[in-house]
Amino acid sequence: MLRAMADETRLTLLLLLAIESRTVKELHQLTGLSRTLISHHLAPLREQRLVTVFPKGRSNVYALCCESLREPARLLAALTSIPSAPGALTVGGEPPAATTDGTRPSLRTAAHP
Repeated sequence: MLRAMADETRLTLLLLLAIESRTVKELHQLTGLSRTLISHHLAPLREQRLVTVFPKGRSNVYALCCESLREPARLLAALTSIPSAPGALTVGGEPPAATTDGTRPSLRTAAHP
C-alpha cells in the first residue's frame, strides 16, 4: 500500500478523492494530467484497494476506499495546496494555469519545497 502511495501523482489523486468522489475527467480538469496517465495511476490504487470505482452513466466514479482513511487524507490535503474546488494543480511538472493571485499551486507545502 505504501508503495502505491509513494508516487506524488498517486498521492495527489488520493487526496483529491478524499475531498470527494470524482471521475477521470474531473481529475484531469483539476490536475491537467492526461486522462490516460490518470487511469494509469489509478490502477495500482485500485489493486491495493485504496480506491473504489462505481459506474455512473457513461463514466466511472472513483472514491477513497474507506472512511478510516478519509479524515487523515483530508488533513493532509489541507496542509498542502490541494484545492477542494476545481482548479489548476501541479503534479510532477508545471500546472496548466496560474491561480488568480498569479501563484502556481503545488502539492508541496511552503515548509517542504
